[in-house]
Amino acid sequence: MESLSNKRKVLEVKPLNFLERAYLPAIAGGLITTMKHFFRKPVTISYPEEKREFSENFRGMHSLKRDEDGKERCTACGLCALSCPAEAITMTAAERQKGEEHLYREEKYAAVYEINMLRCIFCGLCEEACPKEAIYLDGDIVPADYLRKDFIYGKDKLVEAPLNQ
Repeated sequence: MESLSNKRKVLEVKPLNFLERAYLPAIAGGLITTMKHFFRKPVTISYPEEKREFSENFRGMHSLKRDEDGKERCTACGLCALSCPAEAITMTAAERQKGEEHLYREEKYAAVYEINMLRCIFCGLCEEACPKEAIYLDGDIVPADYLRKDFIYGKDKLVEAPLNQ
């Protein structure tokens, strides 16, 4: 059967000499490459002791921001949860009670706000969708853990500390 392009490549098979049959040049080349790498600076980073520099557009752990008065910005509109392609964000809205005016900006707030870090793909769509600029991916690397339940971050881990403390 002929090829569609009618082009044939003729392969010449020349016999190997003794050194090539013994793989000595290939072994010597591999040893030379290995010896070159011995004297180079290592590229690995000793993580807990040494921190790595990140680029400006690095997306780290989520954080829920507060305004200048220390009130939570999130109004539980749910746009971040709707825009999340991995469906990692869940929230429950509640009405602000009397005496809680110093805690929340609007009448409605997120009583429960959880992000499942095992599902999150750090795409940044939640950050773009938020009309109140309440959520940012500006934190550090999500730390490793052993239990799945420890990767569900609630408001206790997400809300930043008030400025006046």
